[in-house]
Amino acid sequence: MLDFGRFELLTFDCYGTLINWEEGILRCLHRILAAHGKDTDDATILQLYGEFEARAEQGEYRRYREVLQSVVRQFGKHLGFAPTDQEVRSLPESLLEWKPWPDTVEALRQLQSRFRLAIISNVDDDLFAATRPQLRVEFDQIITAQQSRAYKPSLKIFELALSRVSVPAHRILHIGQSVYHDVIPAQSLGLATVWVNRPSARTGVGAVKAVEGRPDLQVSSLAELAAACAQP
Repeated sequence: MLDFGRFELLTFDCYGTLINWEEGILRCLHRILAAHGKDTDDATILQLYGEFEARAEQGEYRRYREVLQSVVRQFGKHLGFAPTDQEVRSLPESLLEWKPWPDTVEALRQLQSRFRLAIISNVDDDLFAATRPQLRVEFDQIITAQQSRAYKPSLKIFELALSRVSVPAHRILHIGQSVYHDVIPAQSLGLATVWVNRPSARTGVGAVKAVEGRPDLQVSSLAELAAACAQP
């Protein structure tokens, strides 16, 4: 068990960890695929999404809205159909409607009573602005891929966060649903990590690339983390 007393700041991944992005992703992509007679099971969609998103985030930076549009086009290329312009736009537009996990808001409120909170997210500023009111807490810092012009697991976004929070790495606990995006890069910079292994149609992986990592703590929900932090 981690010694939570050593931490001053908790940094959070947003989509996947605080927001149930899989539900939003699957709802949108099933609708697109079914329209072209190409629908498949949830686990396969999530696996392909993880591969396509990671590919779109490599190379020269482009905004997350464009990354998500690229994901739709890659589904079309992989499965042999041509998505309409509206279908290409529908995935980033659906992000505005993605909802928090049922435990997110209360857990954040509990954690905020003891720690400072920050966001480190692979997203555009305007897209996160639509999500922020749903989280119902104030964050000390919000660091996005747009601000760093890089996507996790790139260290650039974490380094930008460290430069802004004025807290030494050993006093920060980073919390994320993705071992690939969050646990491995955060640990490389000296941050302790929590892997929130949320329920998924692709158990233990979700909508990201599959990699091996060793977080300092694994929990199944944010409520479980809040309860652990509350223990003496």
